[in-house]
Amino acid sequence: MIEETSAGIILFRKEESKNLFLLLHYPSGHWDFVKGKMERGESIRETAIRETKEETGIRDISFLESFEEWIEYSFQHQGELVNKKVVFFLAETKTKDITISHEHQGYTWMDYNTSMKKTTFDNAKTVLTKAQKLLSKTL
Repeated sequence: MIEETSAGIILFRKEESKNLFLLLHYPSGHWDFVKGKMERGESIRETAIRETKEETGIRDISFLESFEEWIEYSFQHQGELVNKKVVFFLAETKTKDITISHEHQGYTWMDYNTSMKKTTFDNAKTVLTKAQKLLSKTL
């Protein structure tokens, strides 16, 4: 079994009185947050920042310090089982227009309820709900 660790960010920006969340459209068809594999020598936060820059071009990232959520899942890749752990941070950006990488087919900014409908995986929905709860308390 292969063990992988990835890091990502639930990015949001404020528009009028709403928080809008960034979802990326992956080639396999699903909608999810920015995330990617850790590289040797990186911290999980450094990975999240690098992946955000690579996948979206976003550089203005303000972390909410009290948010760090881990998910874990397994999948098959080239006939081998991969056990993946992913940590998600929550961060605000002021950037609206992004430049997606070759890894994605599109992106969208959506409010919480619409994001919950669009997000593909249950574990991503769980993390998004926790992010929304924190934002509703702090902002």
